[in-house]
Amino acid sequence: MPWPCPIGPEDGVVIVVVAWILCAVVGLALVIYWLFIVTEGTYLGPKVVTLLYDWTADRYDRIKDLQYIHELRFLGLPLLAALSHIAFPRVLDVATGTGRLPAVLLRQGFRGFVVGVDRSLRMMAQAKNGLDCYDGRVAFIQQDAGMLAFRDAVFDCVTCLEALEFMSDPVKVLQEMVRVLKPGGLLMLSNRVGRDARLFPARMCGRGKLEGHLRRLGLERVSAQPWQEHYDLVWAYKPDRGGSRVA
Repeated sequence: MPWPCPIGPEDGVVIVVVAWILCAVVGLALVIYWLFIVTEGTYLGPKVVTLLYDWTADRYDRIKDLQYIHELRFLGLPLLAALSHIAFPRVLDVATGTGRLPAVLLRQGFRGFVVGVDRSLRMMAQAKNGLDCYDGRVAFIQQDAGMLAFRDAVFDCVTCLEALEFMSDPVKVLQEMVRVLKPGGLLMLSNRVGRDARLFPARMCGRGKLEGHLRRLGLERVSAQPWQEHYDLVWAYKPDRGGSRVA
């Protein structure tokens, strides 16, 4: 039986080079996966994020596989109860996407008006198609969440779900949401938590960070509750100047 061919110095160099190339390819693949799949283009700028959502708009709800009973339990019913004492509440849903928040409110007999804003026109087209029977009760407007085109203190409630960590300047977005919220109004946000939150550097992810920032913005009664595997729901209230407060 012949002996295996010995490996010469040149062969060793080739093996090392091939190993480095494989490592580089794997590393590049992981970076691309992180940039486009995990963080959904967040660190490539808002135009890339919008483009990715435009591409997936027609199948977004199927991908998310949202369960209406859970949407109702954690979002719809608590918000309806919190706003029940206001005759005609105005709600702003920032990064409304396909309209999950307006849908769960309106389908439960919400008697106010909902405005949904988003950068993706195709996502909002899906929202409009699903809620066309509520014409006059909901409006969808293309806007940048960091520059909301509304006067100060016009909404009784402002919401933002599964979106804050994907925004290029979440601090500015929070300031804008607080600005348009009425005194005594409710702010409801989702907060990325758990090990997954570590994949979003320079974002207010992880328990305690978002809550602390909201308190520094002057909000009161800040609280968090578990919601999904990767998210908590955070509730906070704008200080009341003597008018009615969302309970």
